[in-house]
Amino acid sequence: MIKSIFRSLVIWSISGAIFLFFWQLLLANQWVNPDLVPSVGGVLSAAEKILFSAAFHKHLYATLEHLAVGFVIAVPAGVTIGILIAESRYWGQVLKPIIYLVFSIPKTVFLPMFILAFGIGLFQKVAFGIFSTIFIILICTFAAVDSVKSDHLKVARAFGASRMQIATRVYLPSMAPILLEAVRLGMIFNVTGIILAEMYASKVGLGQMIANWGENFMLKELGAGILIISVATILFNETIQWFEMKFEHWRE
Repeated sequence: MIKSIFRSLVIWSISGAIFLFFWQLLLANQWVNPDLVPSVGGVLSAAEKILFSAAFHKHLYATLEHLAVGFVIAVPAGVTIGILIAESRYWGQVLKPIIYLVFSIPKTVFLPMFILAFGIGLFQKVAFGIFSTIFIILICTFAAVDSVKSDHLKVARAFGASRMQIATRVYLPSMAPILLEAVRLGMIFNVTGIILAEMYASKVGLGQMIANWGENFMLKELGAGILIISVATILFNETIQWFEMKFEHWRE
């Protein structure tokens, strides 16, 4: 397991180094306009200043609050509702097409409705984060329920297993790897939704900082903000993948 983590870190480090190399190569050969694309050194220097600034910490805490509240609500709610829908033949036939349809629509088109309905406070960001996240959780939960083998259920029932035993010893082991994948994907959608909500209508948050840098043509700071968010998302993604690997044997 340690080797796998180390391998992932090495791969990401090499990928990042290659990306930065080609970025600087484009600027050195003037294949892109240096007035529009900041240098690697400038972005890294700006990132260092931003990370240690009090203003960044204020906006970071606000974004983390939005992310945490939305995520804590969206994941349990999505898993619970998804299991109830997947286990009901009638409601599955009625609601699954609607869920897949809404999931296919870009969530940004709904953002003005959330702003009009909830204003620009905490509730608006959290609500939009939940809305952006819950559909991928529902869809992954449908897949998780379908992954439970009917033969395992028949054997458990034949041996007189209770509902609690079936839930903990049949459903949970079968569903855990896919549900962890749902958590990983859900956070990606959650981050996207929260950052968008903060960019369009907010007084605080990393999204608001990024929007402000873009509007004021502060390209080094804009690149640094994108870099910081990208690194944080990658670290979260790798952490969840590590947990997925620990539960991978439950698929068998």
